[in-house]
Order: sequence, then structure tokens, then C-alpha cells
Amino acid sequence: MTLHIDIPAPVQTALERLHAAGFPAYIVGGCVRDALRGCRPHDWDCTTAARPEEICACFRDYHVIGTGLQHGTVTVVIDRMPIEITTFRIDGVYADHRRPDSVTFTDSLEDDLSRRDFTVNAMAYAPERGLVDPFHGADDLAQRRIVCVGDAAARFNEDGLRILRALRFASVLDFAIAPETGDAALALRGLLRDISAERICAELTKLLCGAAAERILTDYAEVLFTVLPELRPMQGFDQHNPHHEYDVWTHTLKAVAAAPPEPVLRWAALLHDAGKPHCYTEDERGGHFYRHGEISEQIAARAMQTLKCDRKTADRVLLLVRLHDTVWSGKARQIKRTVSHIGIEATRQLLLLHRADVTAQAAAFRAERVAHADAMLAELDALEAQDACMSVGQLALRGNDLIAMGCPQGRAVGRVLNALLGQVMDGTVENTRAALTEAAKALIAEE
Repeated sequence: MTLHIDIPAPVQTALERLHAAGFPAYIVGGCVRDALRGCRPHDWDCTTAARPEEICACFRDYHVIGTGLQHGTVTVVIDRMPIEITTFRIDGVYADHRRPDSVTFTDSLEDDLSRRDFTVNAMAYAPERGLVDPFHGADDLAQRRIVCVGDAAARFNEDGLRILRALRFASVLDFAIAPETGDAALALRGLLRDISAERICAELTKLLCGAAAERILTDYAEVLFTVLPELRPMQGFDQHNPHHEYDVWTHTLKAVAAAPPEPVLRWAALLHDAGKPHCYTEDERGGHFYRHGEISEQIAARAMQTLKCDRKTADRVLLLVRLHDTVWSGKARQIKRTVSHIGIEATRQLLLLHRADVTAQAAAFRAERVAHADAMLAELDALEAQDACMSVGQLALRGNDLIAMGCPQGRAVGRVLNALLGQVMDGTVENTRAALTEAAKALIAEE
């Protein structure tokens, strides 16, 4: 295949330096894939016949980091750009289904490409040789499919994380997964139990934020249930409710797809109804799920803990899951009070989650509820643009002012400030120093 890839100057310098020393060198993997897709690569990796010590010698006048010398990887920093350069290699046995026990360096680029996970990642390119594509990755890229290099079962047995990587690439790129690759992923999904929680969390987060997350998690739900079995009860659980035309799992995946592709929102959408199967009741009006937000939060907490999700993300996901079933009046007063309790960013995320939730409800109610959600988001934007007072910090009076007026120090100050904020948000007191001072006198007297 004849093509030209615009290689950044530092990477071009690395290739030229290796060529000048007599070693073939190529860009390889994801940067080639992304360039063929017409996307600007974020990372540029190189591969070469030079051994690690020879790479270090070639770049002795640059900052060199021995990233993974035992596996043949050296990082060279050129013009502040870190470039990973790896020796052509053949991997040994993968006893732990994650990393090779040993590697053997080789002079064959094709041998090196044969050890890689998917055909779209097993391409190399050098300006003087063009594209090297022994496994027809360019064809699979054009046909928008993820295919393992060689035998899919062998590739997944080498590294179980590749199962999630296949799903992640298919979700992010909106590709299909080739039948033999998909069958092997389902058959060998148990390998994921031996993979570190942090790596699984990282892959799942990218998968969830992909354009095809709904399709992939529909087709490969069993893979997800292998690492998060607490989600399995949602699958096929009929809600028997006129407001819902989908089972809990299908509703959940449609909510995921409707949420903005941000990690917190996609995780919250995935987990928001996890508690429904555990609190189902039914009467003459149909099915009900009282307190499901609370139970969903408990399940979400276990999931976040299992995956060792970072604390900041987990805390926000749990907050959104807990509050996702808030009944929104549409009044500015409710939005202001929500902002005062959880902050403007969390309030916006809660409204976005609500919008995704109603988008996945029955068609008879969908348009009206989505319009209502959009109106509340617009109201929040308007309040922010007006710099409306929605937090104690925006009050024209401070705690020290209250103390000077005779308010007891300590918790009393907070109580008075919060009471003043409530009055301002309700519109009964203006947010001016004079008006707040008068209102504060009565509140201090009560204290």
C-alpha cells in the first residue's frame, strides 16, 4: 500500500538516527492505525532491529530512559517529546496470561508484528519502505472490524486483558468484532479474573465512553458480568411499568449511550439502576422500585471498590447514582438549592444523567421528559450566566460580619449563613449587604 504519513520531526529524527547507524526502524502500532484513519496520533512508538544497548548508544547525546530494558524498550526524549523505541522481539510463554516470561530479540520485523494483539495494531511504516502490513490490518481497518493476529484464542491466552481491549477498540472506533475473535473473547472471558483491577477499570472506562458502547455491551454482556457480576440481575429483568418499554439492562445501556461520553456520567448511567432487581414490587398499577437509588448506590460502591476506581471519580459516581431519581419540578428554586448542596458541576452532571435516563424510557413519555430535562439544563446555564447566588461564598455578608454583629462563633455562624442563603435563593431577601444585615439580626437573635 502506497501512502505517506506525516511524521513529527522528533520521531523522524529518531528513525534517521537509527538508519544512519545501520538499523532498520519503523513507526508501529497505534500511531500507524490512527494515521491511516486520518486521525492525528497521540503517541508515536518506534520499533527497530537495534538491541537496547545499541539504541542507547545511538542516542547517547539525548535523554534516554530504560523504560523496559528486559523487554527491549527504551524511551528517548527528543525536543521534549518522549518516544518509545522497542527492539524487534518474539515473546516467550505467558504463564500469567498477562506478560511474557521472557523475550527473544530478532532481526525480523514480521516476527515482531506477529506477536501483537490485533491486525489494525500490527502495521509498521517507514518513509523509505512504506507500509508493512503482513496481516492485512489496513483491509480490516477499511472494513471497520477488530481481528486478532493469528489464532484469537492464543492471543487472548497470552494476555487476558486483550479481551477487554478488543471490546474497547470496537466501542471507541465503532467497529465490528470478527466472529472468531468475538467467540474467543466470550469463551475465554474467565481469564479476566486474573487481571489487575486497575487495568480492567481503565479499559472499561474507555469502552463505556466509546461511540458503540451500547452495541458492544449488548453483544458482550457476559464479558462485563465476568468482572462485575453484580450487574447480571439487570439483564432480562422486565420492569412491568408503563413508563418503561425496556428491561432494566437494555434501559441501562440506552441511558449509557444517551449520556455525554465522560467517565463519571457513563459510569453513573451504567450503575444507576443496578438496584432495581433487588427492590421490585408489583401492584395493580404495575412494577415499582422503591428505594432503588439507595440500593443502586450500595451496588455501585462495591463495583467501584472492586475495580479500585480512583476516589474522586467513585465519590461523584456514587453521588449521582444516589440522587439520580430526584423528581425535578423545573423551578429555578430547586436547581439553586441543589447547587447549594452539591455544587454546580455535580448539579449539571445530575441533570445530564437525568436527561439520559428519560431518553431511555418509554417512547410515549420520552419527548416531553427530554424537553423538560433540556429546559432545566438551560435554566442552570442561565443562573450561572447571571451569577445567581447559589452558595454561601456568593453572599454579600461573611461569617466575620455575623460575629461582629454578635452571632456566637462556631456552628451558629454556619446555620445563619445557610439560612440567609435559603432566603436569597427563595427571593425573599436581596443579596445585598444592607438587606442581609437586617435579615441576619433576626436569625442571630434566635441563635
